[in-house]
Amino acid sequence: MITFSQPQTTMPDPLDAFMAHAPYALDGYAFTPVDGPLAGHSLGVKDLFDVAGLKTGAGSPVWLDSTLNADAHAPAVAALLQAGARFVGKTLTDELAWSLNGENAHYGTPINPAASGRIPGGSSAGSAAAVAGDLVEIALGSDTGGSVRLPASYCGIWGLRPTHGRIDLRGAVPLAPSFDTVGWFSKSSELMVKTGAVLMTDGGVGAAPDRLLLAEDMFARVDDSLRDALLAKAMLVAERLDLTLETITLAPDDGDLGDLEAWRLVFRVCQSAEAWQVHGAWVEAEQPELGPGIKDRFAYAKGLDAGEVAQAQGKREDIAAYLAGTLLPGTLLLVPGAAGIAPLRGLEGPVLDDIRNRALEILSPSGLGRLPQLAVPALSTPDGPLGLGIVGWSGADEVLLGLGLDLEGL
Repeated sequence: MITFSQPQTTMPDPLDAFMAHAPYALDGYAFTPVDGPLAGHSLGVKDLFDVAGLKTGAGSPVWLDSTLNADAHAPAVAALLQAGARFVGKTLTDELAWSLNGENAHYGTPINPAASGRIPGGSSAGSAAAVAGDLVEIALGSDTGGSVRLPASYCGIWGLRPTHGRIDLRGAVPLAPSFDTVGWFSKSSELMVKTGAVLMTDGGVGAAPDRLLLAEDMFARVDDSLRDALLAKAMLVAERLDLTLETITLAPDDGDLGDLEAWRLVFRVCQSAEAWQVHGAWVEAEQPELGPGIKDRFAYAKGLDAGEVAQAQGKREDIAAYLAGTLLPGTLLLVPGAAGIAPLRGLEGPVLDDIRNRALEILSPSGLGRLPQLAVPALSTPDGPLGLGIVGWSGADEVLLGLGLDLEGL
């Protein structure tokens, strides 16, 4: 196991991306150099994953105070270090990873280097900001409901939510285990591929892409002022991949499955029920001062009826089966990365609720289907970036990462 000495020097954190309880050094920790495919590449780790000798705070000061220094690296962290990555520090997460904003009531909000005055997105906020701001080349995150994909879009960088279960999640604080995945960010599609080869070793399900679908109902959720420009980027993706772009309504609302709004509500119930199962006893015992939004979500989760949960879980499996039948090996789905550019910091009320709901209607299908999704930097605007997403079949992770090489500089 690789262990760390104290950093030789510490440097300012210009983006408020790192956690003070895990001292960081932008020139790296001192440890025995390791040769490997990631040799020398700097690494940030979301403070949801264990790093030996450091505490894991999960974005909560109460959690931090009640935990001990980790005695081993999370397997995902260990794999990256064994491949030669140079650990820089632990990055800020939303509280217990249950937010899409990156605004932590206890630790603040990382600066989004790509969108001045706007949020970086969450919950992998510090990881995305650190990559976008060139503080690290690779950053580990997690994605339950969009916590890699949304910050990647808001910060204009690459990210991957892998097929559920492909990467070992031991040593990471869970939120909703049937949705939780290990993910990562980089500015380089080539480095995304190299990182994937380290983290995923079972081969996946390879197939030559021969069909490219575009989810019209998802693009309808995008801000009117940005939709046409993002659709033009989607056409360019099809051209780069030499595939004909077919438009579909992903959730046509012509049967029991419902539309994207209904899918979002299924996701909400299933995720909330799991979050309460995982953390409910701790919340009840510790009575932590939860931040805005997180407090409301736990209150909702506590009040869920068992029958309602069972119904939603059954509907989730129906949706997953439908998606598996739609995204057969070789078929890809093109979706927006978000409903718009990153919202302004400090936004609240109905406007923020609308943005969150539209974002989840775009993001939740991949989670419901346990499917991989690549976040692709796509559109630049004067106020901030907006990405695209490519969803693949189960096990298509390496195929998606390989497509990124063709889409560099889109």
